[in-house]
Amino acid sequence: MGYKNLQECVVDLQRRGMLLRIDAPLDPHLEIGAVQRRVYQAGGPALLFTNATGCRFPLLGNLFGTLERTRFIFRDTLDDIRRLVDLKINPFSLLKNPLDIIMAPVAAYHLLPTVTAHAPVLECRTTLSALPQLVSWPRDGGAFLTLPQVYSESPDKPGFARSNLGMYRIQISGNNYQPDKQAGLHYQIHRGIGAHHAEAIERGDVLRVNIFLGGAPAMTVAAVMPLPEGMPELSFAGLLAGHRIPMTRIPGQLPVSAEADFCISGVVHPAKTLPEGPFGDHLGYYSLTHEFPYIEVDAVYHRRDAILPFTTVGRPPQEDTSFGAFIHELTGPLIPTVVAGVKEVHAVDAAGVHPLLLAIANERYVPYSAVRQPQELLTVANAILGQGQLSLAKYLLIAAHEDAPALHTHDIAAFLGHILERADWRTNLHFQTATTVDTLDYSGSGLNEGSKVVIAAAGPVLRTLATEPPAGLELPSGFGPVDVCLPGILAIQGPPSTQARGEGDPQIDEFCRYYQERNVFDGFPLIVICDDSRFAAATLNNFLWVTFTRSNPAVDVYGIRPVTRGRHWGCSGPLVIDARIKPFHAPPLVDDPAVERKIDALAAPGAPLHGIF
Repeated sequence: MGYKNLQECVVDLQRRGMLLRIDAPLDPHLEIGAVQRRVYQAGGPALLFTNATGCRFPLLGNLFGTLERTRFIFRDTLDDIRRLVDLKINPFSLLKNPLDIIMAPVAAYHLLPTVTAHAPVLECRTTLSALPQLVSWPRDGGAFLTLPQVYSESPDKPGFARSNLGMYRIQISGNNYQPDKQAGLHYQIHRGIGAHHAEAIERGDVLRVNIFLGGAPAMTVAAVMPLPEGMPELSFAGLLAGHRIPMTRIPGQLPVSAEADFCISGVVHPAKTLPEGPFGDHLGYYSLTHEFPYIEVDAVYHRRDAILPFTTVGRPPQEDTSFGAFIHELTGPLIPTVVAGVKEVHAVDAAGVHPLLLAIANERYVPYSAVRQPQELLTVANAILGQGQLSLAKYLLIAAHEDAPALHTHDIAAFLGHILERADWRTNLHFQTATTVDTLDYSGSGLNEGSKVVIAAAGPVLRTLATEPPAGLELPSGFGPVDVCLPGILAIQGPPSTQARGEGDPQIDEFCRYYQERNVFDGFPLIVICDDSRFAAATLNNFLWVTFTRSNPAVDVYGIRPVTRGRHWGCSGPLVIDARIKPFHAPPLVDDPAVERKIDALAAPGAPLHGIF
């Protein structure tokens, strides 16, 4: 049976040498977050900070910092989950493994929460200002809770069956929030709480919420799971924990996670907002200050031995990368059962997750055709972009399984090479020019607004990809140097961008016109214009981050020798992506040098982190 609370988990990990206690005094303002990021990058242990400056509560970081540790935490239940996933895929597997008939109902029993009067979380009361005031990045707008489990129920049909447990950013100090009385609630579009909030607004009523921190580790993972609509996260938490999740009731309030470390109880008013942010986020930039709903706080409860779990986010990979890898292990096999024809979908972490999706699907619409071309792929692409959080993707690159049965989306370099060998830019580009994108993506035309492009490639190889820059390449004034990112992909440094939001840049138009009559890019079907070509080409992750977080397809995709037929745009020369930082983009995250020097000292001989990094 899995851990019932965070305390059991901490004791077990420490006993097994998988957790490090740090008793040295460290400030939750920048220092603790910086330590967690360093230890994560080194593949180090979970961290229990017992002496946070100005706070009596210990903090737990890097709990899910490695995929191996995450698997270990849920070692007792992974087989049950895999068994149930397999039954979803192939019910006939029961005939091969009759024991599954017995075990599946046992695991399914844990899907139902249980109601209990024993609730350690209600033992004590505190205030928001008494919680650790964790600030991860120098320009953050205040202190944030970074692993909250925000619980809400449908105002129209309350109860566990229509509940939502989501991980939404909670700002507990700063800006115009009344100290101890208000907390920011930043939820992105396409999040489950949005439906509950919409129901409350329609009813003209407040939306009651409870924010849990800690408790069974399964609750934290469940809050970030992309579950099918209609499956409550509490149910998945019970399945992952190996026991029914105990909930307790307070008259007039929502149920409370009995084993949580903290519970913040309050209400969200129908249509009131306050400025929230900025905050260093998982795309590697600050999400800026915007109006978001907020919570009027009624009470803050905590257990006597409460521990505050936290993470920090920033340019990937970070701890949420391990979250994503674990979630893919659990849910990846289900994708073909949700979207017919799809084989794999990979939301690329290094590109910030939502900006770039890679997919492989069947192309069977005209199997007797002498030449395969994207047809079923486009049907599948539309279906993918209609699925939950996948709908927030900007770039979807999709390949035909039949062209390369051994190809996998997680071999990113090979996948990109496969696409570029086959792509015909005259016909393989399919844009949505005004639609929704990730709330945290500032490359678009506005908050939540931007565009998408599907690049679908099927059929024979059209070109051999080059690996050396073209000999004697001449560049327009202001452009250069040139570096090769991957076979077939050139990074060319461009002049600083001066373009306005939603508008193209005449400098890139002129770059493309310069090569209208020059056929000099043989073997390079993709050109990325960037601020620093050597940085973009230095690693695969750099290329992915620069290219897909700094471009809006409908505005920043250009082409040499463009062609428009009807309403379909393409090009007969290389595709050009303008991936420079634009004047309206959010600033990238940069560590505080003074804090980094202090963290360096913690790794010196005799210091608490010696040998960790």
